[in-house]
Amino acid sequence: MKEQNSSREKLKNLLILAARILAIVFLVFAFARPFINSNEETNKANGNIVSIYLDNSYSMDAVNKEGSLLDEAKRRAKEIAKSYQLNDRFQLLTNDFEGKHQRLLNAEEFVQAVDEVKISAANRNLQQVINRQQGVFNGAANRYAYVVSDFQQNFAGTDAIKKDQSTQLALVKLSANELPNISVDSVWFPSPVHQPNTSEKIIVRLKNFGSDEAKNVPLKLTINNQQKAIGSITVAAGATAIDTLSYSGLGLGWQKGVLSIKDFPLTFDDELNFSFNVNANQQILSINGNKTANYIEALFNADPYFKLTSVSENNINYAAFSNYSLIVLNGVSQPSSGLAQELKNYLSNGGSVVVFPSTTVNPATYSSFLTTLNLPSVAGLVTEPTKVAQIELKHSLFKDVFETLPKNMDLPLANRYFTYTENSRIAKEPILQLPAGKTFLARYPMASGQIFLAATGLEETDGNFSKHPLFVPLMYKIAFESAKDQPLFYTIAKDNVITLPSVKLGANQSLKLIGDGFEVIPDISHQNGKTLLYIADQIQKSGFYNVKKADSTLAVVAFNDNRAESNMKYDSQSDLEERFGTQKVHFIDAKKENISSAIAEKNNGTELWKLCLILSLIFIAAEILLVRYFKPQVNK
Repeated sequence: MKEQNSSREKLKNLLILAARILAIVFLVFAFARPFINSNEETNKANGNIVSIYLDNSYSMDAVNKEGSLLDEAKRRAKEIAKSYQLNDRFQLLTNDFEGKHQRLLNAEEFVQAVDEVKISAANRNLQQVINRQQGVFNGAANRYAYVVSDFQQNFAGTDAIKKDQSTQLALVKLSANELPNISVDSVWFPSPVHQPNTSEKIIVRLKNFGSDEAKNVPLKLTINNQQKAIGSITVAAGATAIDTLSYSGLGLGWQKGVLSIKDFPLTFDDELNFSFNVNANQQILSINGNKTANYIEALFNADPYFKLTSVSENNINYAAFSNYSLIVLNGVSQPSSGLAQELKNYLSNGGSVVVFPSTTVNPATYSSFLTTLNLPSVAGLVTEPTKVAQIELKHSLFKDVFETLPKNMDLPLANRYFTYTENSRIAKEPILQLPAGKTFLARYPMASGQIFLAATGLEETDGNFSKHPLFVPLMYKIAFESAKDQPLFYTIAKDNVITLPSVKLGANQSLKLIGDGFEVIPDISHQNGKTLLYIADQIQKSGFYNVKKADSTLAVVAFNDNRAESNMKYDSQSDLEERFGTQKVHFIDAKKENISSAIAEKNNGTELWKLCLILSLIFIAAEILLVRYFKPQVNK
């Protein structure tokens, strides 16, 4: 029995010794931080270059349990940097894409740069960010790229995303709450013509990005800091709604308009800036044949708003074409190829032309001229009186012309008129048609401009169109729709070119773009009768900017923040995985994972120190249990 007790005592001591040795061994292993290498692409001797993109778009101003998303993103960026060695180099990248962000920093400089990041109006997509990060990598250093963002749906987009195989990319997704939001999406005018002290209308479009209907959203229109109109509008969930506001009392010159709503918590898209010019008159050119009636002169000289210039077809100043919003060819008897080419240039710059042909000349003469303008050729001349058979009342030219739609309307009569060869490849909008669908007056879109082609002239022998009640409102509407107007507004970081009418500058003259505390001299080029101002990413703040030549203000341009940030919905990990396809990308959920541990596992492989520590504790516990409860049997 004594021998049996001795054997059990010896076994107990051996088990306690084994447990103690194993506890010590696994404790030593835990401090040694062993791992299973899963990243065979890196060579630690080459050092690391770490590019960290910090999303600072408007959506990052939203709030979660950790505070604002931007503050959380800053903390995550610092955690990423701390996960690397002190001698590693870092790049900080934001939506601003500034030049200073293209240089590499040490860890201390990186943390300081992160603290300086602020919300920006600039907007980038994920592919642009990855391409920009790729540009900083050089040499044999290990390449790590991190994207810290809330991953709005517009950020990743819908297209496939490509990355360099040598770059290890990790997406750090911040937890953001989907928020309801309403934005002022756009505004526009029914007519480009603005006259002083007249009643006008502006059309407003709002967009609801939320899942609930927005009822009675208040609208306010201010022009030059004066309230001009108010209203309210209801917008269905996930839809857009359009409303029209009326106002009056405009003076001459440039107008600064703001359409605003009240919507919380996101407010950056609650205002839309726009600008437009109220002119004292509209310039129109009439090129007359040798024997033409003066109906065009009588028409436009009757209204002081129109400033008509009449010239003979033998005395045309082609260089002055860009000064006119509308050119009327009134019975030109010798339309030349030179005139056709100059009109093509004029049309390419957004000009409008009305052609009333001379029916007394050889049709072949006009055929050559019209085909040069990409219009249908003349098929023949008809000298039998024919009445217009159809009027397209739904055409925009007839909008607001008739209070009620007339029945059995008396339409114009043509005594002499050209027939045109129909060509399906030429876009055509019929306005007035003769029997069998033959053209009496039609609109042809051309490049950025438009041509209105008539089948007959304005002479009494041609018919009664010049004296018909339709003639005056139709020509006035054509003139109004021909008015040249600059864009109402531009979008920051999206529209980098401002287009102006041709500006003549002296040898040492330049244009300036001046705003609130902002002044820059943009690059300038002259193309196709227009002056282009290249602003790149120089404008970062929404508002109004004056284009000045010396002390003269040539234009006022309005800039707004990009509405791409208005949709507060986010991509999931599966959505992002779909964009990258089979490419290797690491995903880190900042809400569920510890950043440092996730990075260590990604870069070093599967770390085993936690397992070793747990095993050490298990063997220590086993030793305690053996000491307390494993007793040799006592012989009684």
